[in-house]
Amino acid sequence: MSGKRKTPRTSTETTTENTDRIKERRWMRDAFIDVQAELDIKIKRASGSIKHGGQQGAVNEDNWLEILRAYLPDRYEVDSGTIIDSRGSRSDQIDIVIHDRHFTPTLLNQQRHRYIPAEAVYAVFECKPHIDKAYLDYAGNKAASVRRLHRTSIPIPHAGGVYPAKPHNEILAGILAERCDWQDGMGESFQKHLPRTGLERLDCGCALNHGAFELHPETGLSVVPAGGALMYFLFRLLSRLQSLGSVPAIDWLAYAEILRD
Repeated sequence: MSGKRKTPRTSTETTTENTDRIKERRWMRDAFIDVQAELDIKIKRASGSIKHGGQQGAVNEDNWLEILRAYLPDRYEVDSGTIIDSRGSRSDQIDIVIHDRHFTPTLLNQQRHRYIPAEAVYAVFECKPHIDKAYLDYAGNKAASVRRLHRTSIPIPHAGGVYPAKPHNEILAGILAERCDWQDGMGESFQKHLPRTGLERLDCGCALNHGAFELHPETGLSVVPAGGALMYFLFRLLSRLQSLGSVPAIDWLAYAEILRD
């Protein structure tokens, strides 16, 4: 067999390559941390300059909405709103709703407030100034108000026949804040009070100054420290959303029945 024999790399070349790779990873990590620091500054500025609690909360909510809209693919819509179902029920007001924007329109929209069909929802989040037991319970109750709604799913005709009705995905839920109020951040106290089961379960979240968490059905609870917490949260959220696929086909006739009552 003819051909030139490949010259083995020297230890110097290997060391240089490894050093370059470390620098590239460090550059990317620093860039991600800068995004987190910028969001933290915006939230601190709001808390320092806006004294009205409702207005401060609205500004913080807008900052989180902006981050999620920037990093989630266009197939997802990110809004505040109320979730409704075909039986006339509705959820509590939800700070952040990640929902389908391709197959399912929002309904009864009024200015900035959206009414979103339950079938379109992928995830819901509450934005709070900090995380403590009361806010964890609050976010869990908000999640339950969404998860208990009725969702339809119908078969989908296609050129070769009909796809069966798609099973409903678990709706993800979580909490977003600047900090945790416990001395150990997302340590023992946080983990003790985190809702882990039932309709109140919180799957993921972020406290910018203390870390991020994910409660995965297969691997359990994971917690990371503050450095890079925002991007960890976003990447884990992207992975979870990716695993859900598309929303089921909504039964619009079920919604039309509301008009017959």
